[in-house]
Amino acid sequence: MKRYLPVLREEPDVTLELALEHGLTEEEYYRMLKFLGRTPTYTELGIYSVMWSEHCSYKNSIAVLKMLPRSGKKLLVSAGEENAGLIDIGDGLAVAFKIESHNHPSAIEPYQGAATGVGGILRDIFSMGARPIAVLNSLRFGELNDARVKYLFKNVVKGIGDYGNSFGVPTVAGEVYFDNCYRTNPLVNAMAVGIVEHSYIAKASAKGEGNTVLIVGSSTGRDGIHGATFASEEISEKSESKRPAVQVGDPFVEKLLLEATLEAIRTGHVVGIQDMGAAGITCSTTEMSARGGMGMEIDLLKVPLRESNMTPYEIMLSESQERMLFIVSKGYEEEIIRIFKKWDIEAEPIGTVVNSKFVTIKVGTTTVAQVPAKSLVLGGDAPVYIREQRRPTYLDQVHSFDITSLPPVDNYNETFLKLLSRPSIASKRWIYEQYDAQVRTNTILYKNCDAAVVRIKGTTKALAMKTDGNGRYVYLNARRGGQIAVAESARNVVCVGAQPVAITNCLNFGNPYDPEVYWQFYEAVQGIAEACTILETPVTGGNVSFYNESNEETIYPTPVIGMLGIIDDIDQVIDSNFKEPGDIIWELGRNFGEIGGSEYLMMITKKAVGDAPNIDLHYERSIQQCLLEMNKHNLLKSAHDISDGGIAVALAESIVSTKGLGLHVEYNCKIRPDFMLFSESQSRIILTTENKPTILQEMYDLANKFNVQLTKIGIVTDRPQFNINATIMVDVEKIKDVYYNAIERIIE
Repeated sequence: MKRYLPVLREEPDVTLELALEHGLTEEEYYRMLKFLGRTPTYTELGIYSVMWSEHCSYKNSIAVLKMLPRSGKKLLVSAGEENAGLIDIGDGLAVAFKIESHNHPSAIEPYQGAATGVGGILRDIFSMGARPIAVLNSLRFGELNDARVKYLFKNVVKGIGDYGNSFGVPTVAGEVYFDNCYRTNPLVNAMAVGIVEHSYIAKASAKGEGNTVLIVGSSTGRDGIHGATFASEEISEKSESKRPAVQVGDPFVEKLLLEATLEAIRTGHVVGIQDMGAAGITCSTTEMSARGGMGMEIDLLKVPLRESNMTPYEIMLSESQERMLFIVSKGYEEEIIRIFKKWDIEAEPIGTVVNSKFVTIKVGTTTVAQVPAKSLVLGGDAPVYIREQRRPTYLDQVHSFDITSLPPVDNYNETFLKLLSRPSIASKRWIYEQYDAQVRTNTILYKNCDAAVVRIKGTTKALAMKTDGNGRYVYLNARRGGQIAVAESARNVVCVGAQPVAITNCLNFGNPYDPEVYWQFYEAVQGIAEACTILETPVTGGNVSFYNESNEETIYPTPVIGMLGIIDDIDQVIDSNFKEPGDIIWELGRNFGEIGGSEYLMMITKKAVGDAPNIDLHYERSIQQCLLEMNKHNLLKSAHDISDGGIAVALAESIVSTKGLGLHVEYNCKIRPDFMLFSESQSRIILTTENKPTILQEMYDLANKFNVQLTKIGIVTDRPQFNINATIMVDVEKIKDVYYNAIERIIE
């Protein structure tokens, strides 16, 4: 392979005007001058512009994020301390997990944007020494009848599937919502989960004077330059011209990089590792130096390049994929390099750890940048702002909507089937059939269930995982919406028999300089913090994605929660499918007939109106603990969370995977029928049990113990008829056809 060398060209003089063009503010320009004690070089300006972008520095969010509970008895590292969260699960094992966004790249180049989003989050996991065992996604698009939306949707799904399938990790769970507010700015959030032995956990810091800095993986090109700053601005017509800011990934190289990395870590000679994600070499060198309290000297002549005439500025800001930075104990470089060469992965020494506070970048003997590492990083001396907040003016209007003004339903069968066919509710089979969910043979549950379950080989344990977040609720009531996002993700994990233990989050919002957007952000984070505290699910880390808007629309504020749960006994796993005729159907929880922000109300009015459902977090905790106790007593045959579309949709989702079964429900609830059927009141779960007097009594006893409502509402039948109060009466085969084929009929 031909080896290219960097070029030194005459660079422009750095001025305030040039700094403003790079996205820095006037205040930040003078702050940069203060840290350097001089006018920066052009390369240094590029370094500060990416590291002080919102995407890297969290300058507009970190003060608010500190309100989140970030410690717990099972946490091995604090939030933000390493590349991903780390949870102790016993038996000398830990789980590494994290979620991140790739929204802006996916809006411009959906296939590569989504694919490299998966690649980046996987590297965050295996850079900690963990082998990835699962990938999840959380997606938001506009309405599928829009040709541009169809294009984005198809290519995002294909990008996720192709990368995960080629890499060899199962994509096991996710969620997809469709609403016009995401038309020009889709959300593509990817989560990864991995397993690591405690003795092989790797750290993302630079320590040890004289230790060697290695760059490993793909060579460096011009793709992705200024990707971090691109992700820190609104989508506009100019965005199409920024396709070079979208990276290009290679999952086959990443698979080799994974195996080489894990083998290298097991030598004991790897001191630190960090993925080169946003801001590439710049981010990895400065962040690792700041964490370790050391400096680095890097020679760009030694960086493998795949393009000619690249300048130091371009090399430092490149976001070429499948690259990592290693700190290796002095004297063991050749051993580590041999491992990478065995896996056909390039590994080159490019510098040294030094006893200083600076990262020095050279081209041979010429210094092109020398920056104090701590001045650049999150948790260091990077700028921190608390922006102006203002309660949105639209709230009074949407909350004043009179739900009693809705006309009565003429045909419940027709309304129910129409609701079931809405893309946000209908089966996502068209999506998940493109994903290999069974690779590595550990997946237990992944489709038609509340959460995915993956076994941990060599133990009796399994992990449950789910992503959740209803942006419409947050739009209508930011704090309550944040609470519900946590509660529902925990409820979903509980419904497969797991104890929720921790979350990672991806906070997708509009422009933080808009006081109403910042109010939404602040309130939603407060809600997340309150729910995590009561449910005892600390935050291990995550991602903030601002500027999700265009000239045409701003997205709903959409915090996405990635929940992790532990199942100690794999035999305790439960699913949502009804099992046998004669089984009793129960509702655990209370139906208040709330339809504000519901899918039903959106279908009728075409607007997000009303208020989000109420939630009592202490009652939610009792519901979850009651269900886990019922399952521990081996009482349950199925469990399914009641959420989008209400109890009618939840019952349908529990029957569609069965053969020859139906249900008969007598739901005696003194609420208007459509509100009763389609209410999205929180803290409710559909259960089934065997019809035995001893089981029924034990169910009631446990409900009383936890002081929660339990109602026997129906029975599973051997006739494939769906019957609720003789109000909805539909053949189950018709329900299956509508539910499973709705999205495919629109797409194809």
